[in-house]
Amino acid sequence: MRAPPYILTVAAISRAPSRRAILATHANRTPEAPRMDNAIADVITFVMSNFTLTFLVVGLVFAATAIARAPKPLGEGKAAEEVLRWFLFWSVGVSFLYNFVMHVFFGEMAAGFIGWAQSPFQAEVGFASLGFAAVGFLAFRGPWMLRLGAILGPALFLWGAAGGHIYQMVAADNFAPGNAGIIFWTDVLLPVIGFGMLWAARREGRG
Repeated sequence: MRAPPYILTVAAISRAPSRRAILATHANRTPEAPRMDNAIADVITFVMSNFTLTFLVVGLVFAATAIARAPKPLGEGKAAEEVLRWFLFWSVGVSFLYNFVMHVFFGEMAAGFIGWAQSPFQAEVGFASLGFAAVGFLAFRGPWMLRLGAILGPALFLWGAAGGHIYQMVAADNFAPGNAGIIFWTDVLLPVIGFGMLWAARREGRG
């Protein structure tokens, strides 16, 4: 038989910790706890802010896993094929999809990270990124020419963006993390990495 509600309430109150006990618990927290919370927050911020590097690493992890799980001995060009496939999926597909979300739905935050003012052109950058993402996902299992297009289009976009970042550094002294940090270097290097993977896969007859 269930006890009346008021008895349950009184029992719950009697078992609840007192205000003094709650304060004592907070006072006894180790100094390492806030530092640990801050460290976790810093890691998450770094990973999400430098998403181009993050998705490159994730793609390499997926490629390494696929190669490790593939039947042995590996077929000719299997390693190059897996690295290229997962680069297209993560560094083109997912990365530009993330860029679309940030510029279209979180434009003010994205502009502040780059060191720019909010602008209606953010949405245009976002929808261009959505187009690159779609081609990247299609190229994941697509033929070589589709893969070439999936790397060439974003390469021109990223190198143009890198040129704009350099101009902002020189003309406006803009060294915000989104203008002069890891994002700048991945703008320069990701196309080089992509073309290198594409060449390797083509050379081994798997692209």
